[in-house]
Amino acid sequence: MTVTALVSAKSSGVTTSALAMALSSTRPSLLAECDPAGGTLRAGFFQAQITAGTGLYHLAVAERAGEDALARAFADHLVRLDASGNRQVLPGLTDPAQAPALERSWPALAQVMRVLSDEGGYDVVIDAGRLALESGRLHSTLTPAPLLHGADLVLLVVRATDQSLALARHMTEPLRNELTDRGTGPDALGVLLIENGPRRAHEVSDALRLPVMAALPWEPDTAAYLAGTGSAPRKLNKSALLGAARTALGHLQAAASRRALHQQYPPTSSALAAQPAPAAPPAQATPQVAGVLQRLGQGRVDPRV
Repeated sequence: MTVTALVSAKSSGVTTSALAMALSSTRPSLLAECDPAGGTLRAGFFQAQITAGTGLYHLAVAERAGEDALARAFADHLVRLDASGNRQVLPGLTDPAQAPALERSWPALAQVMRVLSDEGGYDVVIDAGRLALESGRLHSTLTPAPLLHGADLVLLVVRATDQSLALARHMTEPLRNELTDRGTGPDALGVLLIENGPRRAHEVSDALRLPVMAALPWEPDTAAYLAGTGSAPRKLNKSALLGAARTALGHLQAAASRRALHQQYPPTSSALAAQPAPAAPPAQATPQVAGVLQRLGQGRVDPRV
């Protein structure tokens, strides 16, 4: 399956979009709320039903005790999004002051998410929040850069307005450089368009010089429910937003598969060129990280209080 990271230049609906994708997935899904500025699902969608005793910060504490402790803690800090437990969320930070503690933990968490996708068959959606730059590079504390480096796709979430495009335009080159130098390549970068504004997909693509890989309609009632500011609309399961999110996941899976195939069989400039190099093998789970998959497959009590 895929690991997709969502980012923005400014608040553009990243969390709501990520939640819609996780809820609408036809496969097991994980939404990881990894915005260093703090999570909003706890107070929003979950209406403060989850205490500060559950969530991302505790994984940073566990990681310092070793991979075994991280594997044990990871499954215990997920919250179910549905009764079956097929869709789950890792709630984010309760205080931005906790962000520095995660800087050394991002690589280990990136490996866990890679394994969940490659070996567990999960659609992993990472809410990486608002981008922060430092000297033209991703800020090491205020952006979870290792999660972007390891993702199959990194989508810059923008609204279809000139203001949103103007803000996003300054982020495209640093992101492209980051993924070229440290990630899976510049072609991992694309746009998730929120159709709230007059600009069409081809105009957004031209303005940002990036492909629009997916689009979600502007549906205020469903968006308000997902943000925790409105009640569930009637016939939520027939929501245009959730339907489009399901379609978007399919498109993203196809895009990630094409990228993987291209990396496995790159074009050659000559018939005499060397044989295509095989693709890098999927991330192999250490025994400790593999324990995450085992624990996710076991029944457990929902940690909401």
